[in-house]
Amino acid sequence: MTQLPLDLGFRPALGRADFLIAPCNAAAVAWIDRWPQWPGTALALWGPEGSGKTHLVEVWRARSGAARIEPLALTSTQVPGLLGAARAVAVDDADTADEEALLHLFNVLAERQGHLLLAARAPPGRRKLQLADLRSRLLASPAVAVAAPDDALLGAVLVKLFADRQLRIGEDLIAYLLPRLERSFAAAQEIVAALDQAALAGQRAITVKLARDIINRAQTPDRG
Repeated sequence: MTQLPLDLGFRPALGRADFLIAPCNAAAVAWIDRWPQWPGTALALWGPEGSGKTHLVEVWRARSGAARIEPLALTSTQVPGLLGAARAVAVDDADTADEEALLHLFNVLAERQGHLLLAARAPPGRRKLQLADLRSRLLASPAVAVAAPDDALLGAVLVKLFADRQLRIGEDLIAYLLPRLERSFAAAQEIVAALDQAALAGQRAITVKLARDIINRAQTPDRG
């Protein structure tokens, strides 16, 4: 497989795929690395869907042994049972969690001198929170953005996804895909999976022509 000259670092996400470090996520990675020397109880990661927040949550969980609590399962009465004896907890999509439950979770972890990692689409300062106590705690906590991947990072992700499937590709394919993909890891995963499936079904090599066919089909309305 052709290797692209992309100057990016690699970080093993324990138990998962390698995490690619680039300017759009370097500040967030630095905060994950700083644990457990965070200045307070919580850290908020925020950024658009597909920017890699969930992957970073998993990197931190592997590093800290944190429990993961789903936001829809988080209620004030269930916090003790969900938390158990844990002193580190991650909540992804935290902007959908119940405010009272989130405040209760925050307070319990603060009492335990533990830590809470919250991932959301918007920074705490832009969220319309009803509970003043929760808002003050979140605003007092560090918040770091995870931006959508730039071309360098998205290109590296594509190369890695193809390599994970042991697929041979050329630089021309990456150059064709980059300006046509949504800036998200999910979009990269979807196009690689679609190319792999189409190549297997048609016994074809993965080429720019195959990619063009798939993208054009996706953009053509179904008249059936």
